[in-house]
Amino acid sequence: MPKHLISFQLYSARNFPPLETVLEGLAKIGYDAVEPYYPLYGDDAAGYRAKVDAAGLKTPTFHAPLDGVTGDTARFIDIAKTIGAHTIVIPYIGADDRPTDVDGWKKLGETLAKTAGTAKAAGLGLGYHNHDFEYATLADGSRPIDHLIGNGVASELDLGWVARAGKDVAPEIDRLASEIIAFHIKDIAPAGTTAEDGWADVGQGTVDWAGLWPHIAKAPKAGVLVAEHDNPADWKRFAERSFAAIKSFAV
Repeated sequence: MPKHLISFQLYSARNFPPLETVLEGLAKIGYDAVEPYYPLYGDDAAGYRAKVDAAGLKTPTFHAPLDGVTGDTARFIDIAKTIGAHTIVIPYIGADDRPTDVDGWKKLGETLAKTAGTAKAAGLGLGYHNHDFEYATLADGSRPIDHLIGNGVASELDLGWVARAGKDVAPEIDRLASEIIAFHIKDIAPAGTTAEDGWADVGQGTVDWAGLWPHIAKAPKAGVLVAEHDNPADWKRFAERSFAAIKSFAV
């Protein structure tokens, strides 16, 4: 299988500006790419691209808001092409915007599939990044994730959130393997840990990465591994430890 790009979700360093310093640091550590969040690139996509290029990094995937992607698709297609991304990823659905029943999730899935068709016509992919609520059981026994992925909508599977949802991670990877275009590599702190919102640097937490790697490696379209931590006290510590851990198991 081709070598995975090792990427860094820039949301993990949002509290540690300036961006240029973070990008330079990531390049020195050895990262191949970064994944920006909205609105980091929103007001000046070309300026963002220049900073990433100067650091010698790439932006294969980027996070973009649901309402923007579905309501102003052309704008985000233009942004994708400007920053050099191949896939637009919807990162989250706010609590007030989540469907409340099976039909609602099915309709949202149809909307995403239609948007994915528009993106595909422009030579791009559309992906969806999960949290834990997409794994709740609905009235008919299905889960929201079952209605959101497929029909052209890819998965950026966040393994930390799958684990936090109480699911056995390996079978969930296998279930979506053919639809996954990237993984969020996110670790969970030991039970009882409240610091840093209960997340850990990759390799410092409870996720069995060595055990999951054979499943990750079998996903045929997943060419990007994105290190993420929602609230690290030190972005560089997280970046360094996580890069080393990913290199150790992603063989």
